[in-house]
Amino acid sequence: MTTARIMTYNIQHCRGSDGQINPDRILNVIADTAPDIIAIQEFGSAHHLDILPYLAERLGLSVFRDAGGGGTLAYLSFFPLKAVQKFDLGFGGQCLRADVELGGKRMHLLNVCLDSFPRFRSLQIAKLLGPELLGHPSLVCPTLILGDFADYFCGAGNLELASVLRRTRRPLWRGTYPSRLPVFGRDRAYLRGEVRVLEASINRSFMARQASSHLPLTMTVQVTDTRRSVRLRPLAASRMEAAPG
Repeated sequence: MTTARIMTYNIQHCRGSDGQINPDRILNVIADTAPDIIAIQEFGSAHHLDILPYLAERLGLSVFRDAGGGGTLAYLSFFPLKAVQKFDLGFGGQCLRADVELGGKRMHLLNVCLDSFPRFRSLQIAKLLGPELLGHPSLVCPTLILGDFADYFCGAGNLELASVLRRTRRPLWRGTYPSRLPVFGRDRAYLRGEVRVLEASINRSFMARQASSHLPLTMTVQVTDTRRSVRLRPLAASRMEAAPG
């Protein structure tokens, strides 16, 4: 299997657009789309309950987050994830890296949550593109960068993102924020390397508009095979010789 349904969802600590904290609404929104991997931002806790195991158990997924704890980013995944590591982007910005194998092909995942203040956001994007993350020589596999990019129309740092990464395919109406009147495409994804998005959709149901101030974006992602082979003429058995020694 070289494709997976991957969702990015800022659940805003399970606090809905009506101000009520209700984990079951988040659960129902995710279950409605049935993704294989969910990149979650701002999970926090609800009613003193660690929300991630609660969601994972009912969705039949596993929780993956930084072993050191802290942060508000995590993954829920049907596939095993490796090399899960949190990175501080400064000024409240965060990135959670993980690796996943799809059909024997490895893909890097970068789950990000940035700050909306232009100067902070610009510095966070510079760090995201810098030597610790996307500029690191170990990130050689196809890469999907997704999450809450916290911008509105022309956010600071978007030119730098566009110069290094490819924007993914998105629905015609791209708004995900605020959920009741989604005019800003804050929740999105970028690509690098041999990976592509076959389709993308945004859950705009009544439940999704109530569950969080963000709407979830789900993409069907495919890792393409970059291997190449050269056809060689078969050697006749009579012409083969044993090498001395």
